[in-house]
Amino acid sequence: MENMLLVGLSRQMVLERQMDVVANNVANVNTNGYKADKSLFQEFLTSGAHEDNFAPLDRRVSFVQDRATYHDFSSGPTEQTKNPLDVAIDGSAFLVVQTAAGERYTRDGALSINAQGQLVNASGNPVLGTGGPIVFQPGDKSINIAADGGVSVLEGANKVDSLRGKLRLVSFANPQSLKKEGNNLYSAGAGAGQPDATARVHQGFIEKSNVNSVAEMSRMIEVTRTYTQISAMLQNQSDLRKSALEKLADVPA
Repeated sequence: MENMLLVGLSRQMVLERQMDVVANNVANVNTNGYKADKSLFQEFLTSGAHEDNFAPLDRRVSFVQDRATYHDFSSGPTEQTKNPLDVAIDGSAFLVVQTAAGERYTRDGALSINAQGQLVNASGNPVLGTGGPIVFQPGDKSINIAADGGVSVLEGANKVDSLRGKLRLVSFANPQSLKKEGNNLYSAGAGAGQPDATARVHQGFIEKSNVNSVAEMSRMIEVTRTYTQISAMLQNQSDLRKSALEKLADVPA
């Protein structure tokens, strides 16, 4: 196969994977606390396709290679909901939730209280405080979540101010090592988050997705057009090759 065809095919493979990343971002444009993924590319040099499989360095063919994807952890816009259980985190920290597979991390602060009185996230996983799950009593009123994550209520008929726990906020030295697991959760593998005393919590607000919908749709159109252009180029090259072979076959022996 000719070098131009190989380069074109390598570019199409990268564009296909880039489209997967962009499409997933667009699908989560309205997901609370979602962090967009980005693609990284690099040049890959290799010898050209020829009979002795060797070429000098200055004659090597330049391919494109998708090196990796990374998470964009920039903060998304906040939206006021006035729901006392909704929280938005100012800083790089994550909420910690307990799942069947162990502790997981999220920026989705749309919280609620389940039938057992536990503070849970949108998927029903208990949100962990510094002392374990945060549990409310039937008579609790006027839930207040302080900037440092402290959760207090007015308890009983006498409206005694009582502390129900403190949100466990953690951050990571290398957040790019976090792995998305679905349901807006991250796993840290062998790593563990460290308490983040600098993060601040805003009650009654939700952090929205940091996906720029206009930019992502523009990128999707750009990827589609580029893929189509390369397909047309490869088809033209194939037609030229076919035509040359047909004309060569008509030459008298």
